[in-house]
Amino acid sequence: MRSTIECPPGLVCAAFGRAEGELEALPDSAAWRCGDIVLKPVTDKAATLWTARALDHVDEPGLRVAKPVRSTDGRIIVGGWSATRFVPGTPEHRFDEVVLAAVKLHRATVDLPRPDFLAQRKDVDAVADRIAWGELELPLDETKGGRWFEVLAAARRPISLPDQVAHGELLAGLLFDGDTAPGLVDFVPYYRPGEWGAAIAAVDALAWGGATMALLDRWAHLPEWPQLLLRAVLFRLAANALNPRSTRAALDGLRAAAREVSEVL
Repeated sequence: MRSTIECPPGLVCAAFGRAEGELEALPDSAAWRCGDIVLKPVTDKAATLWTARALDHVDEPGLRVAKPVRSTDGRIIVGGWSATRFVPGTPEHRFDEVVLAAVKLHRATVDLPRPDFLAQRKDVDAVADRIAWGELELPLDETKGGRWFEVLAAARRPISLPDQVAHGELLAGLLFDGDTAPGLVDFVPYYRPGEWGAAIAAVDALAWGGATMALLDRWAHLPEWPQLLLRAVLFRLAANALNPRSTRAALDGLRAAAREVSEVL
């Protein structure tokens, strides 16, 4: 059960032009639907403002984008809450569509500048990203993925692709609603080659979605695909090893993904 503290107050709803009585808690989320918009609590102001600009920037016919909604006086954040248009759908294991959406998204965002706040990030995923790309060295628990990381890291080779904004959570973050285009409701940015976002989606599908090696083969035409897959699985292995709440099931899935990726190197 959600407490009333987590519910956006009436003044916030009114600021975005909606009635408080329209509120509906969204499952597995801290967000609330309020008519045709979704209200989300703001935990990082800089990231929220950047995400709003990024989503507003995306103009891709193959994606339904949850565009940011400003308050009646033009603000993105009001009382610790932000708003986007409601996009119907749920995450589904439509792996090839997710990888294709990643390719389309990164082509649409190739000219976005590097977010300033990325350099200050010190969360587990941010640290794991730097470790995977060889920018940081930290000991990784061998029983939580560190041993697989050590074995695979030796296969890293330089990648010639330019860095750009890349989405790091597309498999879980895209929404599907029948035959309509996938819905993009958030943006988890990293600054890496754009195709790395597609590689992460593929690795996640292998690790936790039940995908097979055939998925990797179908997208082998993407540039630097083996090395991007390697960086993606190293990223997830490092994050698992650093996360104090990581589970045995998560590691089992990553081991399976690591075995598949090792076959394409």
